[in-house]
Amino acid sequence: MELPTPADLRQRRTELGLTQSELAEKADVSQPLIARIEGGDVDPRLSTLRRIVNALEKAESDVVRAADLMNEAVVSVSPDDAVAEAARKMEEEAYSQLAVIQEGIPVGSISQSDLVHLDSQARDEPVEEHMSESFPTVSKDATLDEISNLLEHYKAVMITEAGETVGIITEADIASRFS
Repeated sequence: MELPTPADLRQRRTELGLTQSELAEKADVSQPLIARIEGGDVDPRLSTLRRIVNALEKAESDVVRAADLMNEAVVSVSPDDAVAEAARKMEEEAYSQLAVIQEGIPVGSISQSDLVHLDSQARDEPVEEHMSESFPTVSKDATLDEISNLLEHYKAVMITEAGETVGIITEADIASRFS
């Protein structure tokens, strides 16, 4: 068993968004002790270190990740699909936007607002001529905070694994998770 270094403990705590005081409370130790351990000023007893590591593991298990929120069934269109096909899918699925995916890789997005201004001739044109930028991508390990920050600026977040699309998250997914 390899014991975490003071730097490991500090990094893990900050990644979880915990203050020294919050970690101290969860581990039932004092905040100055956490500060001294993280600073390398003191070597804690094994029982104290175990309480700190257990508190970090519990906090980590409480973190909501993209894998917990994502929809694996991604309704999308190809860049070569006709605009009419994108409009049909949006209407059929009651979505206001779709990901544009080519060979598993997100390459753009198309929304109802992209289609509103088009004339009837554009219905037969390929989606790639009218698509917008792709939704941002994150890994399955991305936290709820990271995803929420992205959703403040984008309509969806794509979840990828080794470059391939494996899921999608929208504000509706987050709302339904916590309602």
